[in-house]
Amino acid sequence: MPTPEPPQKAETTDAPGPDRGADEAPGVDPWDRMPEGALNRPDLGGDDDEPASSGEGGTGAPGPGGDTADAEDPPGDDGAPAEGAPAPSRLDFLPSPVFVLLLGLTGFAGWLSWRAVELDWAAEGASVTPLIPPLLILLGWIVSSAVHEFAHALAAYLAGDRSLRGSAYLRLNPFAYEQAFAGLVLPSLYLGLGAFGMTGPPAYVDWDRIPSRGRRAAVALAGPLASLLLSAVLAAVVTVLVPPGNDTTNWAIAAMALLSFANLTAALVNLLPVPGLDGFEVLAAAAHRAPWVPAARRNALFGSVAVFAVLWFPGVREVMVNLVYGLFDLVLPNPVFPGIAFYGELLLQFWA
Repeated sequence: MPTPEPPQKAETTDAPGPDRGADEAPGVDPWDRMPEGALNRPDLGGDDDEPASSGEGGTGAPGPGGDTADAEDPPGDDGAPAEGAPAPSRLDFLPSPVFVLLLGLTGFAGWLSWRAVELDWAAEGASVTPLIPPLLILLGWIVSSAVHEFAHALAAYLAGDRSLRGSAYLRLNPFAYEQAFAGLVLPSLYLGLGAFGMTGPPAYVDWDRIPSRGRRAAVALAGPLASLLLSAVLAAVVTVLVPPGNDTTNWAIAAMALLSFANLTAALVNLLPVPGLDGFEVLAAAAHRAPWVPAARRNALFGSVAVFAVLWFPGVREVMVNLVYGLFDLVLPNPVFPGIAFYGELLLQFWA
C-alpha cells in the first residue's frame, strides 16, 4: 500500500487577480506608477493614461469639468493685461469723478471770487482778507498740474508704455498718484512759496518701454507743451475780459492771470536739462543707455528742489519774472497784464 504524501500548501502566485491592476503587482515601486508631471498637478483624478496637461509657461490648473487651464502669464513688455485681468475699456481714458469734482469746486470758487462775496459777508467798514481767491488759485493750479501730467502719460501711452492705461495719470486724478508728493504736494508748495509754477519729475513713466529717442523726447516735451497751451488760453481770456487801456481788481481775473503766469513759468523752467525736470529727459533720450541716467533719475527729486531753491532767491526770481513778463508783452499787447498777475500774487500770499 503506497504511503500517502502530505498535502502540499497551495502555491501563491504573483499573477494579478481580477480586481488588481497590473501595476499593483508586488515588487513594483509605486513611484514608477506616478504619471509624468503628476507632482505639478493639484488633482490626480482622471484616467492614468491621460497625460498631465500644463501650459508651456507654467503649471496647469484644473478648470470646470476637469479640464486644465493655463496659468496666468504676467504682462509682457508691451504692457498687455494678463489673462483674467479686467479687459481694457474706454473708461480707462475718461476723466476721473474726482477730477470732475475738482473742476466743479474750481468753478464755484471762481464764481464766488468774481462776485467778491466775502466783502458782502463782512460788516461795513471791516477789513477783509480774502480767502476764497487763494483757494481758487490753488485749485486751478492743481487742475493745471494734472493736465501737465496727463500730457506726459498720454504721450507715453501712445509711444509704447501701455502700463499707464487706466492709471490716475491718464484719468486726471492727482489725489491717486503713485508719486503724490512729486505730482501734487510739491507743485502746490512751489506755487505757494514762490508764486511761480514748477512741477515734479514724471517718475511714473517707464522709459524702457518707449523704443526710440524721438518718442522719449516727445513724451518729455508733452508736459511743457500742455502748460504752454493752458497759459495761452488763460492769458487770452484775461485779455478779452480786460482789453488794453483798461484795468481791474476783480479777484477771479487776477487769479486767472496768475495761473497763466504760473503755467508759463512751469513750461519754461521744465526745459532746463536738470534731473527732475522735463529737459533732462530730453537729454536722457539721446543717452538712454548711459550709466549716469538711472542714477540721475533716482535723485530727480533733489534736482527739482534745488532748482526751486535757486529760483527762490530774490535776485534770480526778479530776472525770471521780468523775462516771463517780457514774453507776455511780445505776445499780448496788454500793458496791464503784469499788474493784474501781481495782484493775483498778493491774493495768493495773503499771509505776506
